[in-house]
Amino acid sequence: MGNPLKKTMVFLGLAEEELDEHGTPTDVARPEQEQPSTAAAKPVQRAQVTPLRKVAPVRHTPATAMNEILTVHPTAYRDAAVVAESFRDGVPVIMNLSRMDDSEAKRLIDFASGLAMGLRGRIERVTSKVFLLSPEHIATSNDEQDQPAAGEATSFFAATS
Repeated sequence: MGNPLKKTMVFLGLAEEELDEHGTPTDVARPEQEQPSTAAAKPVQRAQVTPLRKVAPVRHTPATAMNEILTVHPTAYRDAAVVAESFRDGVPVIMNLSRMDDSEAKRLIDFASGLAMGLRGRIERVTSKVFLLSPEHIATSNDEQDQPAAGEATSFFAATS
């Protein structure tokens, strides 16, 4: 057992120590005149393991009144940082994607969808190229006639084609 990694793993209790037929570690040199002891090898002691309990995450949603809405007119995907920082701070964000080409607009919508899902918010289409990201603590309402019918495509490209 000359391997330092193996020695470390044995020390930390992550691996078993390899013993020879006399019950001594294999890397310990035994003098020729020393007789092996007939005593039984001590059982390997293991550390007590404390089971982890599952804890539900506590969400802290601000209970303050909404006093601002950020409107963003991104021109490139790199503008996603502004959207993310504001949305993470609990500010609703309106994204107008009319200045972006379709491929980058799709990437930004995918990013915003993940952001809304991760922070328990919502993303809603206002027009074909305008989207509203509303945090969890903000309630929005819209007309029933503006809602797409069940099974109707709601992707960015379905509305623009």
